Amino acid sequence: MKKKVFYTLVIIFGILILSIIYILYQFNYIPHKKYSNEDFDIKTYISQVDKDGDGIDDQTDILNNVKNYISTNPKYKSKYYANGYPDDGYGVCTDVVAFGLKDAGYDLMQLVNEDIKNNQQEYNIENIDKNIDFRRVNNLKIYFARNTVSLTTDISKIEEWQGGDIVIFNKHIGIVSDKRNKNGTPFIIHHANQFQKYYEEDILELRNDIVGHYRIS
Repeated sequence: MKKKVFYTLVIIFGILILSIIYILYQFNYIPHKKYSNEDFDIKTYISQVDKDGDGIDDQTDILNNVKNYISTNPKYKSKYYANGYPDDGYGVCTDVVAFGLKDAGYDLMQLVNEDIKNNQQEYNIENIDKNIDFRRVNNLKIYFARNTVSLTTDISKIEEWQGGDIVIFNKHIGIVSDKRNKNGTPFIIHHANQFQKYYEEDILELRNDIVGHYRIS
């Protein structure tokens, strides 16, 4: 009887451990193996534009800048900044995109503000605030839909997802990584909450709320 109870407890404990590992893996607390375009014979997209004239094409520049930004380990907190861009080590999802574009020659604060002023009804904004409007997901969805190349939201078309692209979810935004999972689906570089362990995560196959996929051109 004691042996039966012991084996039952071992099985329950084993199931519990496996369940915990599965949950941690699903939520990216356990790193996922990363693959590259070469592993799937996908040609890496290179932009023909170099906005800031630094010798690095825009697509690569944006991706590099995003990686540089997350290497500073920004802490998640939604705050208002008088100068627009966070300058104290904090940030939210939109800041990943803003800083990625900024050092590639695209000042998102200025660009979004100009587009809102010229098309205020499109944005449904009553009071324009340059310092915060470019840090709102809904505004960025409208801006990118109006001003960039719109691409597929079908994640099965893996060759059409390239590092440096912008992906927008219902209430979230991020940059497509140049790393992929075993199915070829790209990782996403994003900042979702204060509990996030890694900024580059295998989340795309878990989302059912992709509303936009864009590329700076």
